[in-house]
Amino acid sequence: MEHSHSKAYADAGVNIEAGYAGVRLMQRDVRRTFIPGVLSDIGGFGGLFQPDTDGMEEPVLVSGTDGVGTKQRIAQLMGKHDTVGIDCVAMCVNDIICCGAKPLFFLDYIAIGKNEPEKVAALVAGVAEGCVQAGCALIGGETAEHPGTMQEEDYDLAGFSVGIVDRKNILDRKAVQPGDLILGIPSSGVHSNGFSLVRKVFDIEHADLGKDIPELGKPLGEALLIPTRIYVKPVLEALKTGGVVGISHITGGGFYENIPRCLPEGTTARIEKKAVPTPPVFRLIQELGKIPERDMFNTFNMGIGMSLVVKVEKADMVREAIPDAVMIGEITAGDARIVLD
Repeated sequence: MEHSHSKAYADAGVNIEAGYAGVRLMQRDVRRTFIPGVLSDIGGFGGLFQPDTDGMEEPVLVSGTDGVGTKQRIAQLMGKHDTVGIDCVAMCVNDIICCGAKPLFFLDYIAIGKNEPEKVAALVAGVAEGCVQAGCALIGGETAEHPGTMQEEDYDLAGFSVGIVDRKNILDRKAVQPGDLILGIPSSGVHSNGFSLVRKVFDIEHADLGKDIPELGKPLGEALLIPTRIYVKPVLEALKTGGVVGISHITGGGFYENIPRCLPEGTTARIEKKAVPTPPVFRLIQELGKIPERDMFNTFNMGIGMSLVVKVEKADMVREAIPDAVMIGEITAGDARIVLD
């Protein structure tokens, strides 16, 4: 690759040598994610992974894909690019574990206005950190320079992950019944959804992102860039108890859209709002934006990034696996799907 050069392509706005430089800079971060099963190194046409299916009767692959959304605009304005990669991984692997699956590997895609090797390497460093937190491997990716269609400083980060689960262990909503309890696992902050509203409320394009906000105890930009919590490892431990029958990743659509996704017909999730540990950032968003409480719970995670439906007799075991989980509600009979009291 060191002999590859095209002056004509460079004159059109694409610097392929910058792409090679970015790959060199990211190699160490990528390799720290390698786990047993990785068969390929950096630079191939495809990422190779051999899953360990020992003990599985019917291995099933589970996939998930997502991006960072407009949260990355805050990273661009702050010139801080090493955390949004964690968000990208989180948004995929947190979905996969809702099926009861363990993430195996991840691939990223970066579209960028101008390829700056250090910026790309920082983005991938975040992706690698997310993979380490999730216990999966970063086995491939792509960086595409888009001159003329994106501003030079702009980029869009997305990716996908593949996991595995034994078919008999796939979570089935039919197992959820009235009387089951709902545990919530706290979020790290806003996570990576609702940022179009966040940016409007704070007028992000004109805000002083480095200014300390007393209510937050830190600068606004720093508070908003806190990476999405990755729930894979504690939830996998909780699944071993046999007491978890439903999982919801609280992303876009908040409580109202996501919690009912793991419920069968004829059941209702009854949530006690005062039991939800809501961080100050959400109170600030609601106050400044004059946003109705229902809209807040229908847009943001409000402090709970993942909810688990658990059997009463196994609830204590699940809480031992996830010590910071809190009781936020229960399943009742009815067709309301979700009620927030």
